[in-house]
Amino acid sequence: MSSGLNRNKWEPYIWLLPSLLLIAIFVIFPILIVFKLSFSEISKAGVVKGFIGFDNYIEAVNLPAFKTVMLNTLWWVLSVVILSTLLGFIIALVLNQKFHGRKIARSILVFPWATSLVIQASVWNYIIKAEYGNLNNVLLNLGIIQQAINWRSSYQIEFVWECWVGIFVTVPFVTFCVLSGLQSIDESLYESATVDGAGFWQKLWHITIPMVRPSLTVSTVLNIIYVFNSFPIVYTMTKGAPAHKTDTMITYLYMLSFYERKKGPATALSVIGFLILCLCAGIYMISVMRKEENL
Repeated sequence: MSSGLNRNKWEPYIWLLPSLLLIAIFVIFPILIVFKLSFSEISKAGVVKGFIGFDNYIEAVNLPAFKTVMLNTLWWVLSVVILSTLLGFIIALVLNQKFHGRKIARSILVFPWATSLVIQASVWNYIIKAEYGNLNNVLLNLGIIQQAINWRSSYQIEFVWECWVGIFVTVPFVTFCVLSGLQSIDESLYESATVDGAGFWQKLWHITIPMVRPSLTVSTVLNIIYVFNSFPIVYTMTKGAPAHKTDTMITYLYMLSFYERKKGPATALSVIGFLILCLCAGIYMISVMRKEENL
């Protein structure tokens, strides 16, 4: 009898063991290796020479482009996550309504998210070309402008375009996360609110938003991680030019490691990025859980 109880006690852990082993091998072990390398001297050829303490971190923080890259990363994550969440929420509300062509609209919305980010960035690179880009051609044909506009006249404008492409490809993910939450709401709640005289904004604030908050939480946390680690858009559109002024942390540490051969500072920078993500995700999850407890 006792052997049967012991077996039932350990059975869930036995079933989880393969997944835990995979996580340990492909996630935890590489993270520990990167942490170890960040405290080691690494030659330009990638040879690990020995322990040097925090020298890599000090060198990374003192790099000329470090502050610019950190500010770019902050603006990149905030603009893409906030605006894509807002737009995704609005589009989800629209697609949750019953109208002709709703299935087609939902299918079209998938394309930007399902298509490769390199392809998306390349297409937008072509669209905003000054000489033969589609955007200038459309505006010229409509008579809105009289001559072609250089849409990439400064690195600030180029960075704005990077953010726009990030928003464009992220909105579908947020939309479908919110849409799944909207479809789980019982229609009787809205009917009761209508009978009680509640208007659109009252129902939105007191029914819709509280009910889809779990979906928004998941999409926001995943978006922060996804956008922070997004490499193809920035690299394809500008490669960080000029002088890393359009780089984010991910593209910068890549250039630092493989082009400038500063593998030690690049490893330290990757650890800094990992810790920033853990901190942001932790703070966000704690704040959300506290709000849930107060409801």
